[in-house]
Amino acid sequence: MPTPHALPLCLSDEQRRHLLRLVRAHSTPQTLALRARIVLRASDDDQPTNLRIADELDCDNDTVSCWRRRFARGGLAALQDAPRSGRPRAFSPSAASSCP
Repeated sequence: MPTPHALPLCLSDEQRRHLLRLVRAHSTPQTLALRARIVLRASDDDQPTNLRIADELDCDNDTVSCWRRRFARGGLAALQDAPRSGRPRAFSPSAASSCP
């Protein structure tokens, strides 16, 4: 069930500059750039709804809701991928590069 009111986001000048750098950098992974765009748009003065942001950024409403909530709880660090469970690597990348 959708949240009736989206969490309002207020960014400091430093946070806004950091997010803008992420969005503009060509080396930023696209998933992280989308998350930064969502947070930047959510913090605008017109206080857009999640549905409006999703429509503008061509993504799902649940995606906007998730990243808006995660940023409100954890700040910039929360935009990074969370650690995932799974099988550990079988070999280290440095061992793979030393093969003949």
